[in-house]
Amino acid sequence: MTADDSYGRLDDDDYPAYTMGRAAEILGTTQGFLRAIGEARLITPLRSAGGHRRYSRYQLRIAARARELVDHGTPIEAACRIIILEDQLEEAQRLNAEHRRAADRPTAGI
Repeated sequence: MTADDSYGRLDDDDYPAYTMGRAAEILGTTQGFLRAIGEARLITPLRSAGGHRRYSRYQLRIAARARELVDHGTPIEAACRIIILEDQLEEAQRLNAEHRRAADRPTAGI
């Protein structure tokens, strides 16, 4: 990938653009916090060729939500589980809405 190719990916929410140090700085947390939410399987950072963790903006948003819960006294493992369940609920609601729309459509040829 050339430098020109990289610039186009900066708008990609899933592009792993941030090092662990920079991610911790952006979130105002420690690298240990990022390791902990990784161990809890809330986020799985990609690894650079040298084995260093790299985070996307999407992952930083999830980490920020976890930090918010932890800052309000929720244990880190519970915060990670809450976020996972919130995500599953949102996906289930989206699928239900799709099924409702499909069921409400008139069928052709009847």
